[in-house]
Amino acid sequence: MHTKNIFTSGTQISEAKKALVMIHGRGAFAEDILSLSGYFNLNDFALVAPQAEGNTWYPYSFLMPPKQNEPWLTSALNVLSEIVDDINDEGINSEKIYFLGFSQGACLTLEFVTRNAKKWGGVVAFTGGLIGDKIYNENYKGDFMNTPIFIGSSDPDPHVPVERVHATESVLKNMYANLTVKIYPHMGHTINKDEINQANALVFNGNNQ
Repeated sequence: MHTKNIFTSGTQISEAKKALVMIHGRGAFAEDILSLSGYFNLNDFALVAPQAEGNTWYPYSFLMPPKQNEPWLTSALNVLSEIVDDINDEGINSEKIYFLGFSQGACLTLEFVTRNAKKWGGVVAFTGGLIGDKIYNENYKGDFMNTPIFIGSSDPDPHVPVERVHATESVLKNMYANLTVKIYPHMGHTINKDEINQANALVFNGNNQ
């Protein structure tokens, strides 16, 4: 089970105007995802990166029935909920909280924000989709209220089928996200320069002032 093992960078949260929760992928470390921060317009941001127990948020593919990834999936979602509460307690409201994840971290990011849809600061998901052997619409409630969300992915990708990306797109649009999805032919399981540019323009725009 996961504990709230948090790594931080950027502006001290007591002084920050915004917060970015950065969620690493399978087999990776919080420091790995934090190392990407230099590519984004994150002035005045507190950067918060939780570390998964055993470097993995849940053991099996995100396309398995959710119960097969329990209790780790619920534990991971609870860690994110606690992080949001902690950031709120520091005086940063949810409209100033942003999320960024890669691969398994992108899936967890999308699952969390869609289960808790509201006006967030913004969401960046590099290669991810909603979790489950199918889309469980009953898990998702709320209104994104035009939250900017960017999803980038490859076609094909060895872990995230493009069909799941498009199914996720449909759910998020129905929940009033200001959503941009870009599919890159044969990109591979990575993050490319255009995705970084898209994230800066669509989600972190104006934060380099």
